[in-house]
Amino acid sequence: MTRILFTPPDARARAYVRGLMKEAGLEVYEDGVGNVRGRWPGTDPLRGGVGSGSHADALPSSGKYDGTVGVLGAIAALKALRAVGYKPVRTLEAILFTSEEPTRFGLSCIGSRAMAGWLPPKELEDLTDANGTSFLEAARGAGYGFGPGGKVPATGAEVIKTARIPLGVLTHFLELHIEQAPLLERLNTPLGVVSAIAAPAALRVTFTGPGGHAGTVPMAARRDPGLAAAAFALAVEAAVAEAGAGAAAAVATVGVIDLSPGASNAIPTAAVLTVDVRDTDGPRRDAAVRGVKAAARRLARARGVGVKVETLSSDPPMPADAEVAAALARAVALVSPDPATRGHPDRVPRLVSGAYHDALPTARSFRAGMLFVRCAGGRSHVPDEYARPDDVALGVTALALALADLGAGPPLVGRAAPAIARSRGATHRTCPVTGRVDDGGGRMCPFGNKKKKGHEGVAEVR
Repeated sequence: MTRILFTPPDARARAYVRGLMKEAGLEVYEDGVGNVRGRWPGTDPLRGGVGSGSHADALPSSGKYDGTVGVLGAIAALKALRAVGYKPVRTLEAILFTSEEPTRFGLSCIGSRAMAGWLPPKELEDLTDANGTSFLEAARGAGYGFGPGGKVPATGAEVIKTARIPLGVLTHFLELHIEQAPLLERLNTPLGVVSAIAAPAALRVTFTGPGGHAGTVPMAARRDPGLAAAAFALAVEAAVAEAGAGAAAAVATVGVIDLSPGASNAIPTAAVLTVDVRDTDGPRRDAAVRGVKAAARRLARARGVGVKVETLSSDPPMPADAEVAAALARAVALVSPDPATRGHPDRVPRLVSGAYHDALPTARSFRAGMLFVRCAGGRSHVPDEYARPDDVALGVTALALALADLGAGPPLVGRAAPAIARSRGATHRTCPVTGRVDDGGGRMCPFGNKKKKGHEGVAEVR
């Protein structure tokens, strides 16, 4: 996991991922934003491609599973498919996205936004970190952000052009990720398919006042931005409830409160807060945002302070694509250790993601979906973030099956083949990807039913 984008640790992580992609037999490409793509050309590139991946950057003091499971899992899935002789019709890709976390430049999913055509050039050019270093400057320092030949610095538009995937070149995107919530653990099942991703509206609210000495200004005479900030933080909670979203997926968080001058013996002259409001229902989320903004203005008037409310971003929520979700459900039903789920895609848990992911921007241009892996206690963005190796391996297996399903054109995963099963009888053959053994009543493995070296082609799913 890399905390700081475009620094030496980040460069080492990228080199490691490139090495894994090459080891898996993939063709490695990098764009001007810093996305790393490992491609496996299909037999019919005109059918479009299927991508899978995630990010490797992280928040300070966070764990090592958020994002990395999806990057390494995508590479492992494609490597497994190559190992059993699978031949994709559509081109398959494993992708490492740049800067999913907003840690350095304040904008999440920079790489996937650029790839999906959802990042205006000027916005990219205007991105700066806390030290005033622009995104493009930092990218060039890491070897990205250049034009043809890798020598001439590129504009934001030129950089984005290198990352943008034209419509039709990539048609589907799947992201494997830890759940970051406790539902799968409560259901005692390792995998679930995402039905929708909640999208955040990010606000910055600044209260201002005259300040003063902490010991000399009477309480009744103060116009304290710090107290306005404290009252506003509670008003954010109330605004979400008033929008009618409290019991659903809507949440609101005041993540930063920065007081200036930040001295114990000085009344603040400014209080800057960040607010994150998100929901899977766009209109309901927007109603909550309006309530938050109204609360800020109301409190400023009541306390005699100035206020400035800025909308940093406001992305639409993403419902999962039906075709991708169905392919993932079929794959989970093939490998699930849960007898109630195995062989029954309709019984695979459907989950809502409250966290933002690269799959959301990609849904602007591609048919996108996600597969969640159970994580301990639902804890994420903390040092003790953890997912069991067996659960991760099962997720990678299901991802491989779904990629094979979508990459082969007409779906093969989950297609009943009773005639084939009857003709072969109880052969007890084992699929090297799923690990399942055919007992004569199974379904076609996505790698076809032709006998190949090291692969019998049939997997039992009951």
